[in-house]
Amino acid sequence: MASLENNVQELVRLSQWDAILLESLRGHGWSDDELLQRIRQGDLPEDTSKFGLNYRNLVDTAAAEPETVEAAVRQGYRIKFNTLRGLSNWILLSQGHEPQVDTEPGRESITATLTTEQHSRLMSAISYGWTVTAAGTAEGGTVYRIEPLNRL
Repeated sequence: MASLENNVQELVRLSQWDAILLESLRGHGWSDDELLQRIRQGDLPEDTSKFGLNYRNLVDTAAAEPETVEAAVRQGYRIKFNTLRGLSNWILLSQGHEPQVDTEPGRESITATLTTEQHSRLMSAISYGWTVTAAGTAEGGTVYRIEPLNRL
């Protein structure tokens, strides 16, 4: 089991919503410079995905905290607080595949197959309060079970 407290790298912190917006925009394949320029100028496409995202919040965050957004794009970020569904959506947008979500009370978790690189990215971005445990292997990577530390 990997505990997030062992990851000592200090990264800027983004809201889960801004992280989802940023990952959606990364899907366009823009360089970091182009992505930042587009965010600053508000020159962003209409989202036609199932999410129907409105990028205004990210543009506002970049106007209020330009250094934070630039560091998030260039060096990475840690999400301030994850919810089960929000983390599942972040995995879909950042890793390119939809994970399984178990919402049964007392068993809430996400199961995702990740490469080593994807696992490292998840571990650096996920908020504190989650555990990520290898649960087996599958074609294309390792199967991980991602669950909150304390269930209510």
